[in-house]
Amino acid sequence: MPGRTLYDKLWDSHLVTQRDDGSALIYIDRHLLHEVTSPQAFEGLALAERKPWRLSANLATVDHNVPTENQSAGVSAIEDPTSRLQIETLDQNCDSFNVTQFKMGDPRAGIVHVIGPEQGATLPGMTVVCGDSHTATHGAFGALAHGIGTSEVEHVLATQCLVAKKMRNMRVTVTGPLGFGVTAKDLILATIGQIGTAGGTGCAIEFAGEGIRSLSMEGRMTVCNMAIEAGARVGLVAVDEKTVEYVRGRPLAPKGEDWGRATEAWVDLVSDPDANFDYEIVVDGTLIEPQVSWGTNPEMVTGISGHVPDPKLDDDPIRRSAIERALRYMGLEPNQPIESIHLDRVFIGSCTNSRIEDLREAARVVDGKRVADSVIQAMVVPGSGLVKEQAEEEGLDIVFREAGFEWRDPGCSMCLAMNADRLGPGEHCASTSNRNFEGRQGAGGRSHLVSPAMAAAAAIAGRFVDVRDWL
Repeated sequence: MPGRTLYDKLWDSHLVTQRDDGSALIYIDRHLLHEVTSPQAFEGLALAERKPWRLSANLATVDHNVPTENQSAGVSAIEDPTSRLQIETLDQNCDSFNVTQFKMGDPRAGIVHVIGPEQGATLPGMTVVCGDSHTATHGAFGALAHGIGTSEVEHVLATQCLVAKKMRNMRVTVTGPLGFGVTAKDLILATIGQIGTAGGTGCAIEFAGEGIRSLSMEGRMTVCNMAIEAGARVGLVAVDEKTVEYVRGRPLAPKGEDWGRATEAWVDLVSDPDANFDYEIVVDGTLIEPQVSWGTNPEMVTGISGHVPDPKLDDDPIRRSAIERALRYMGLEPNQPIESIHLDRVFIGSCTNSRIEDLREAARVVDGKRVADSVIQAMVVPGSGLVKEQAEEEGLDIVFREAGFEWRDPGCSMCLAMNADRLGPGEHCASTSNRNFEGRQGAGGRSHLVSPAMAAAAAIAGRFVDVRDWL
């Protein structure tokens, strides 16, 4: 029998039935919910007089619409009526259906893709879904995790199963060690720059190689989080000792004899040596430098020593047109050095980069320095209440505040401008989030994707600089 990939193993172990048309029914172990994509799903359950099939599989929190200031005032104090209604609706639905929820103000609450791993709700070998595309984050644990639509949210609530079609297998192997000052965020941005935003379309991407194995679990989550920006639906990393140690002792992780049985099973959550992949990509990790996106999608990225491209030098008319449009929107000139781009705002946060490791990296850069006078706003938004508590115990909040950063309450914040945190027209922002589309962080806003350390250095300098010179 030929070897199987990690994705093959996860799929096979959750397959309920295979249909002749190529679709299948797979079992879902963990269902994460938030306030944006769940209201219609709960309404559908109520109208059909159904209940969730397995209550313990579900975990809910609020993140997209929550304010990142003054959360202690409660939901009733939220000024935006739409945001307030969405949060109130999730609270009511979870209370009505007895779904476990971390409500706003609960220290366990936060960004759904931060709290899942943090609580041990995400475990190796699971299938994990959420009404959010960046559910791929959880693949860092050797879990089959991806986003679903609102109608599918209802289907999973009602049946604990999902209709799906198997994807193709793709492996991205990162060779060699990453250089000094190069982070997981730089790795995934450089990878997307190499393969493009459609490079992983129709695939489950397994990230492998020395460059991946060297990453922390936080770093692996960052990489899998942005598999979506490479066109894939799923990002995966094989289970190793780092995975097991991260999960050990988490509130929802197995205990006692169950822990022993679980870890024995997790050993097999790797691709077999003779497994066949439909596509193989190799990324030379030794050549990656700190990255900065210059355009309006994540593949429009280059190293800090690079320049904005000149569309006249591109022979492909479609790419040339895309570059021209991006430069107009971003207010940049062809051949402009990346280090000449000045910033109006800096945002450190999002499901990509808001964990304690991310905040430590940023604090290390800004310690003893001050945000440039030209920067209108620099903000740090922890990914959960527990991350915020830990950061404050370590004194990171003091480091940020003394440097001139705003220290906020947890939430999605400026990642997607679905709350009070957003860019103004024409403003350039160094952002640790995952998307830089037109208007993503506010109408007319100009987003540059970077690592937490790069964002921190840009806040101090008022423009992009090579963070390696600051470490």
